[in-house]
Amino acid sequence: MKVKPLADRVLVKTEKTESKTAGGIIIPDTAQEKTQIAVVVAVGDDKEKIKVKPGERVMYDKYAGTQVKIDGEEHLILKAADVIAVIE
Repeated sequence: MKVKPLADRVLVKTEKTESKTAGGIIIPDTAQEKTQIAVVVAVGDDKEKIKVKPGERVMYDKYAGTQVKIDGEEHLILKAADVIAVIE
């Protein structure tokens, strides 16, 4: 399935957090903090507001976006304003 965000929206795929500490302790999913780093998959057509490109790693606001499942994988659709940084 292909999803193309509209206007100033950005489709991102969230990165998984480590489920094991450096000491070897396994952290359950329910106790893990929500990740705020994702990879841009697609962008909308509002080029004035969107400053990121597909393939870039970005940070976004903690409680931003709408969760969607595409081909069995978790993605988020964010507003361009919710993207706060590009990670290089």
